[in-house]
Amino acid sequence: MTPQIDVLVEDPRWNALDLQALAGPACAAALAEVGLDPRDWEISLLACDDARIATLNGDFRGKHGPTNVLSWPSDDRAAGIDGEMPLPPEPPDPELGDIAIAYETCAREAQEARKPLEQHVTHLLVHATLHLLGFDHERDADAALMEGLEQGILAAMGHPDPYADTGTGQTLAEDR
Repeated sequence: MTPQIDVLVEDPRWNALDLQALAGPACAAALAEVGLDPRDWEISLLACDDARIATLNGDFRGKHGPTNVLSWPSDDRAAGIDGEMPLPPEPPDPELGDIAIAYETCAREAQEARKPLEQHVTHLLVHATLHLLGFDHERDADAALMEGLEQGILAAMGHPDPYADTGTGQTLAEDR
């Protein structure tokens, strides 16, 4: 019961991780959490390196340098009021949007947080899927809603709280 996920691997280091196997359950869990049947939706996933994501980050967000993950929703679904649920996607168009994820940044963050790369990437895929669904973390109440959903989804998948102190004295706040 997973969405259709088209994975394009540009950086071969991703092959050792089996990104398709991680993406299916992560994206499905995020979709199911908001009441959507994962089988009804499609996501494109670009598995790239820091150089590629830095270019995308500059081109689309006006920010210099690499980031861990970027998302491009197929439609603007953001909530109008801080902390409210975004508008759900509407069929018949099953395309939710595109995600890009950068190997070096993800690997570095996982190492710094002392967690397995697979666990960190799963979190980022849940995070990115929620972005495709209109969730964001620019405003405080929106961030609290999104982070709460991530924590619940990941706990149901058997993963620890991604925002808890990892023993390094840091919490992981993604691209916020």
